[in-house]
Amino acid sequence: MIGYIRGTITAIGEDSCFIETGGIGYRVFISDRDRQDLHMGEEARLITYLAVREDALTLYGFLTQDAYDLFLLLISISKIGPRVAMGVLSAMKPEQFSLAVLNQDLSALTKLPGIGKKTAERLLLELKDKMGSLAGTAFADAGSAVLPADGAAAEAVAALCSLGYKPEEVQPVVNALAGTLSDPSALIGAALREMGRMRN
Repeated sequence: MIGYIRGTITAIGEDSCFIETGGIGYRVFISDRDRQDLHMGEEARLITYLAVREDALTLYGFLTQDAYDLFLLLISISKIGPRVAMGVLSAMKPEQFSLAVLNQDLSALTKLPGIGKKTAERLLLELKDKMGSLAGTAFADAGSAVLPADGAAAEAVAALCSLGYKPEEVQPVVNALAGTLSDPSALIGAALREMGRMRN
């Protein structure tokens, strides 16, 4: 199995790129998000997954371990194949997807390409207990972000602090959730649920 490829990007298409190493050019399918970070003529390292079918061998590539891990989780779900998984990664960052699952946000998942209501419900059911590492990354990243001076996030932090929580305790959680929730009340409720879950 090909674990990763490090080489020079020689072509970039709508859903794939060519990466050359050792005189061999590999066609690797990528997400829209990763495509935006690749540049012709520059060196890149793609973590790869080789999909084997009777009529094809297809390489899928990822710039980050989180994206690769989420891809593996997604294709482990019934009726979700590599193409649908790549569509999810194109539309949503791994940490955003993780938070949507942890918050049981069905509406956010049904907006993803190739994900209908039944599939979204299956994702929530099967992935809720498997998102730990990705969720941890999401909250760690959010904790290092600067809290806005105003807006829903600031209102939520102020409200939670008035309930006795410490700013350093609520800020990472609120920052992480603010990317998917813009209403202060919804943000406060989601933050309380998440902090309760983390304490348990």
